[in-house]
Amino acid sequence: MAESSQFLMYKGKPLVRSGDTLYYGNMSDKYVVKMLIKSKKKSGDLEIADKVAIQLVSTDRNISPRRAVVKSSEKSTLFLAIDIGCVWLNKALKESVS
Repeated sequence: MAESSQFLMYKGKPLVRSGDTLYYGNMSDKYVVKMLIKSKKKSGDLEIADKVAIQLVSTDRNISPRRAVVKSSEKSTLFLAIDIGCVWLNKALKESVS
């Protein structure tokens, strides 16, 4: 089965959710983005993330999880977190090839 049919895709990369943690990118690449929903608010029948921690993380298994975090920030919506994560990831992957 092709990878694209297994996961939700966003701008050509997998977006995978496990509880309140989301990962964006291919685990086979040098970096991925990790997003942790820290708090939510009710909007009608829906819960909307209103605080999201975002990290650009190295996938190198030979370094400690603490040292693997390359960049981090906190955003007020999931959309903003995914948007900045996409920019960080594309830039880091482009720089790692050069």
